[in-house]
Amino acid sequence: MTRLDRRGLLPAAGAMLMAPALLRAAQAQTAAASAPMAAASPQAPGFYRFRLGGRVVTLVNDGQGRRPKPTEGFVRNAEPAAVEKALRDAFLPVEHLDIPYTVTFLQAPGGLVLFDTGTGGQLGATAGNIPANMRAAGLAPEQVTTIVLTHFHADHISGLTDAEGKALFPNAEIVVPEAEWAYWMDDGIASRAPEAMRGAFAGARRRFAPYQSRVRRIAADAEVAPGIKAVPTQGHTPGHTSYLLSDGADQAMLLGDVTNRPELNLANPGWHLVFDMDAAMAEATRRRVFDQVAADRIRCIGYHFPFPANGHVVKEAQGYRLIPAPWSSAV
Repeated sequence: MTRLDRRGLLPAAGAMLMAPALLRAAQAQTAAASAPMAAASPQAPGFYRFRLGGRVVTLVNDGQGRRPKPTEGFVRNAEPAAVEKALRDAFLPVEHLDIPYTVTFLQAPGGLVLFDTGTGGQLGATAGNIPANMRAAGLAPEQVTTIVLTHFHADHISGLTDAEGKALFPNAEIVVPEAEWAYWMDDGIASRAPEAMRGAFAGARRRFAPYQSRVRRIAADAEVAPGIKAVPTQGHTPGHTSYLLSDGADQAMLLGDVTNRPELNLANPGWHLVFDMDAAMAEATRRRVFDQVAADRIRCIGYHFPFPANGHVVKEAQGYRLIPAPWSSAV
């Protein structure tokens, strides 16, 4: 007969007491593993602020668009294997590419300035978050006194109106590059455009219709307002324009679509993306702008950069690299 002393009996008794609980935990773990994945839940509100001199910049995320099969036709002048390698090197999936949308608000002496307007929730279920994120940031459409546009592609201007064509920013003046306006509003160009592009012409005209009396056209290098200077960056579209924001010694370059996702188009400035209307000019513009911001150490804001969509650019090898700005818990 085996003798159990008190030292052996206590652990054995404890194990017996714990056994039902361990069994229940194992059963719960097995059930969770076999259950279907829950639907994606919202993240924290998508806004981020930083100071530019004495002004506050607020970046507001609108969500993202998904492009399937980015190795096939997304880059016109690169082999699929090279695009796949770039995606894998950046720890991005190769089956699809998620392209973020982020708009910029600037608190200026004359009021709240908005740069581009996002999708207005009209370009897919994964975008359209600006209204909710504006509310979370304490911003209201009625506060916006000026909307400055980089170009007229749908993901940048659809948020001017709702789906019924009603203006979403009732007090805003719309500032547009003259060359961009001249292109998209030209009846002759619209009539000669390929069938696939004609919707873009019609869409641009529809978005601007409620604002016709409040559109201000500017030259390529105009001063929009104190501390907001237009910088001509044509190529992506005929009148694409970036904006140099400044207050005192602080500067930030609002790029628009000078580049798309930095993991591809920044690391490989010579790659010609399907969205660039004049790819050679877009490449020349990209190299010129990134040489400037790298040399002058200017913070950049990229519409399609991963949120919070800002940082510095450095030259690296044959291209450039984005160094995201450090996140700060205080403004």
